[in-house]
Amino acid sequence: MHGADVRLRAVVGLAQAMSGAQSRIEAVQAAAVRSREALGADFAAISVWERETGRLRVLVNNGLLAPGEEELPEDESYAVADYPEIALFLERRGLGAPWTVDGLPRAWVQTADGGGADANGPACRERAASLRRRGRGCCLVAPILLRGRAWGELYLARGVGAPVFSQDDAEFATALAAQLSAGLAQSEELEEVRRLAFTDPLTGLANRRAVDARLDAALTAHREHGTVVSLVVCDVNGLKRVNDELGHEVGDQLLERFANQLSLCGAMLPGSVAGRLGGDEFCLVAEGTPADEVVRVAEELCAQALTLDQGDGVACGVASTGDPIGPVTTADRLFRLADAAQYRAKAGQASRPVVAGRGELPDPTVQLAETGEVPRPGRRGERRRFRGARHSADPGVLIAAVTSAIDEARRRDTLGRLEIVAETTARMLDAVSWWISYVGPGSLQMRTSHYGVRRMTRGPGSIRAQVQRAVNEAPDAVFDLRSYPLTAEAVRGHAFTMRAGVPGNDPAEEAVLMVGGYRAVLAAGGSNAAGGWLIELFADESTLSYAALGPALRALVAVALSGPASPP
Repeated sequence: MHGADVRLRAVVGLAQAMSGAQSRIEAVQAAAVRSREALGADFAAISVWERETGRLRVLVNNGLLAPGEEELPEDESYAVADYPEIALFLERRGLGAPWTVDGLPRAWVQTADGGGADANGPACRERAASLRRRGRGCCLVAPILLRGRAWGELYLARGVGAPVFSQDDAEFATALAAQLSAGLAQSEELEEVRRLAFTDPLTGLANRRAVDARLDAALTAHREHGTVVSLVVCDVNGLKRVNDELGHEVGDQLLERFANQLSLCGAMLPGSVAGRLGGDEFCLVAEGTPADEVVRVAEELCAQALTLDQGDGVACGVASTGDPIGPVTTADRLFRLADAAQYRAKAGQASRPVVAGRGELPDPTVQLAETGEVPRPGRRGERRRFRGARHSADPGVLIAAVTSAIDEARRRDTLGRLEIVAETTARMLDAVSWWISYVGPGSLQMRTSHYGVRRMTRGPGSIRAQVQRAVNEAPDAVFDLRSYPLTAEAVRGHAFTMRAGVPGNDPAEEAVLMVGGYRAVLAAGGSNAAGGWLIELFADESTLSYAALGPALRALVAVALSGPASPP
């Protein structure tokens, strides 16, 4: 059989093998085996470019494995910054040969000596060094496109002493990668639903939902272990001009190119996540990296952004718990600080990042984040709005604000002091409403002493829910604590949070939420000589997260109960 016939059969076999796969991993396993056999390689690997982490993650290895390699590795990945050809291809794919063959991304050959087996291909010292470490003589790299975007790469290698891959091999590998892409499109449909929930469709970076989840997890580690958490927020300069003068297609291309740079820079920070917040706003979330290193990467990002065609660089702000910015326990405060730094960078047309906490004292970025006011000589400051600037879910900020309000009204009775706690906390969290309840000494009957409705519940509601809320919030509404175990525990000096619809919720406690049309409750209580007391704050989907606020509200209730005791 002629060589052309053999290769044609190989392409057909690859297509058939991938079409019969039941999952992505089965599809890439089949592709690795067929590609290795068709090109006479000793080893094959298929990797995917995870843009949000800036890394090439190996999905499958096949053939003669080197020490440390696994057929289905759980965590084998490499920084794209060390193997940048896949990203460079995106910049040059429209330039024709030598980067494309009939419009397809062209494969190239690399040898262990770092030399010119492929005069038209990129040379990569890291690939050459990797070949030497693993006892291989040459490799063939074929970029894989999926829906017009670089998806990953097909990597084939031969041992030392084996013939170096030829240009014909490279052209055939280009065709194999195209067929692999077609097969992946089928298996990727199952992955697409999950990916869309956490991925920005234009750039492939993490979306705002994924960024929030990652930042919440990082700040949990910060609260528990003191781990440094940093947030870099970037705004692409000149996008409106590009859209107006050259069209939105060119503007989208600018955003995609910047997203590639962000992914590459993010790979310099292990464990970081690169995301698009929306429009021309992007961010990096870094955990466990010193603040100085994050700032260095942000500076590199600003420098790289200036090299983009059409754009005018980026305005970049950095906020890190490793800098003197005060207590940070929630994403809300970190975003406010990073937004304020980014605003100052934009207003000052800075070519380098502005870093919160690194200005003269008092730091203007921290002041701007807290007050929202931009000082102007001889006139009142301009009021700025940043993410979370109106409300705060930061326990440190919450405690400072509420205790200050209590101190100003120290002569009030017990109920008056608790009202200050409830109303101030509800305002800062944008809660829907609050209740204050009282239990007399030795009693198991709790009655509503006072309540406040700040706004109507946003989202679906009903007249019945509003009527039931009126009954629950009416003064002297009575609840038997034997039917509400979490509430009874809270009255004894504890706190709890509950979100509607979570498996394991106490049915009676959840019923109070459901009939009132609420989505969550935060409660904390305590006692003084007059009896037991409870504050409850109710939330809808617009209320800031109650996560980690139980201890703060419990402490504030204790402060309010420490003054002169009096029954309602």
